[in-house]
Amino acid sequence: MKRNISVGILAGGKSSRMGTDKALIRIGNERMISKIAKELGVFSEIIVSAGQSRAYEDLGFDTVYDENVEVGPMEGIRQVLLHAGEEYVFICAADMPFISKELVSYMTGYISSDYDCYVIADEEHIHPLCAIYKKSVLPVIEELIAEKKYRLREIFSRVATKYITLEQTVFDKKTVRNINTRDELREALRPLVFCVSGFSDSGKTGLVERLINEFKNDGQSVGVIKHDGHDDFSDIPGSDTDRFWRAGAVKTAIFSDTRYALTCAQKTDPASLIRMMCASDDPPDVVIMEGMKTSSYPKVEVVRRKICDQSVCTKESLICIATDCISPKSVDVPVFDPEDAKGIFLCIKNYFKKEFEG
Repeated sequence: MKRNISVGILAGGKSSRMGTDKALIRIGNERMISKIAKELGVFSEIIVSAGQSRAYEDLGFDTVYDENVEVGPMEGIRQVLLHAGEEYVFICAADMPFISKELVSYMTGYISSDYDCYVIADEEHIHPLCAIYKKSVLPVIEELIAEKKYRLREIFSRVATKYITLEQTVFDKKTVRNINTRDELREALRPLVFCVSGFSDSGKTGLVERLINEFKNDGQSVGVIKHDGHDDFSDIPGSDTDRFWRAGAVKTAIFSDTRYALTCAQKTDPASLIRMMCASDDPPDVVIMEGMKTSSYPKVEVVRRKICDQSVCTKESLICIATDCISPKSVDVPVFDPEDAKGIFLCIKNYFKKEFEG
């Protein structure tokens, strides 16, 4: 993997169709711009172009600001190129949550002395905000700004540009997809994913069954994934996965560290199972994972006095606690009785409010 490039993320746009700053919308438990920066953190540096906004100052990024106002992304690219430490800079937008380090690395393989820009293109569009720019294009950008020509394609008409055809790669259009509207955000975030965690015999399975019913009554389809630490499972009548199916889950899966319920002899993980559940014409709206108390996914933790009388999940990952022994005054997250499925459901719904309501 070539890593001798800088990365510029363009943020600070008007987000008029979304109605709120797209870069700060949460994808799971992290903001969209942070998700992108984390994915591309393998490269030498991350620079955020914030336009005129000061909204990103607390996120810990190296941030640059527009000097020429009302110019749009061309000024953002100019500022990133001015401050970048590397000769080549990959530029993307802060509303591209599916951008991958593998795509950027693939693009760096085209870098040569023949071109100044390397741009992803498909049969419908070219993508100026999924492109590598050489710092030598700075004078051209400044010339275009002086001429009040702000369309990014103007850059490519004046410098040597290599168009990298997406259809001839292993990457699909989702990788370069922008999220502009609430409907697009809701579709991109489908399914919502959270865990019901806790020690064995704490009542996780029963709570999952009741939550399935709550989501069904709210018009949401549900898939369930169960982690089994003992590598001894089946889907026979009476088993947990059978109970989930009878409760109304549209898809179920169970996995251990060495196999999963489809009995394929290979290792899997939660992210792979989620993709498998959603690789159909009718993916679930919600995926509940039972277990996974040490994962980074949002969680409802079940804490029972007879098993363990304290929370063991990290506070940052908790949606709420379902417990018969922890006082609400002793923790910083909502606390419910384990039998209060309606209250827990409404708490989950509030946690994912933007995704539910759009």
